[in-house]
Amino acid sequence: MPRFFEDAFTPEHPVLTGSHVRHIGFSLRMRPSETLTVNACGTDYLCEITEITGDEVRLRVLSAVPCAAEPTVEVTLFQALPKSDKLELIIQKAVELGVTEIVPVLTRRCIARMSAGDFQKKLPRLQKIAQAAAQQSGRGMIPPVAPLHTLTQAAERMASLDVPLVLYENTRQGSISFSAVDPAAKRYGIFVGSEGGFDSEEIDELTDKGVQPVWLGSRILRCETAPLTALSVLMFRTGNLG
Repeated sequence: MPRFFEDAFTPEHPVLTGSHVRHIGFSLRMRPSETLTVNACGTDYLCEITEITGDEVRLRVLSAVPCAAEPTVEVTLFQALPKSDKLELIIQKAVELGVTEIVPVLTRRCIARMSAGDFQKKLPRLQKIAQAAAQQSGRGMIPPVAPLHTLTQAAERMASLDVPLVLYENTRQGSISFSAVDPAAKRYGIFVGSEGGFDSEEIDELTDKGVQPVWLGSRILRCETAPLTALSVLMFRTGNLG
């Protein structure tokens, strides 16, 4: 069933306007009596189309329920900038798995080097990918893709979370298995490196802010595999997957 996000939607005035009109009437070729779902601020409204005009789609609300697809935890993914189009894949799949926000970070070993200004030009496309993934997976919100952060900025943001984690393949004193992460917390942060991983000074800066190094096992995962694996494990352990 087609799904649309519109926080301004209310059951008292069940109308969609703007780009929704063209998408519903022309791209999807929907007609009166057909049904669709409108998500507004985490509530799913099942609606029947009553009329489509040139500038609005008028609806009748059939039911309203909280979105069942939203996790009970908030997870921010801090992703070191990968090369090529890997970030697009990571965003798409992370949204499907329930991430709350994606924060791209430029670290020392990133092969892809990009200024904050150049990255800003890519944000609209990346946000569209997040929106499409949210619609496809039935999410109750569209996770934002943040502007490009430095590692220091990322560390400062992670310090405010309940459980801030960094995936680090080098076993060292203080590292824990991902399976030991507290499943009762509500706000998590997961920092994943790029193809080159992290250097020891970066890990020291993160741990100084209270970020806990964790590992997913003995195998070295690709930078596009690791965040999706970590998200899957965390969602399972918190009761949000299966």
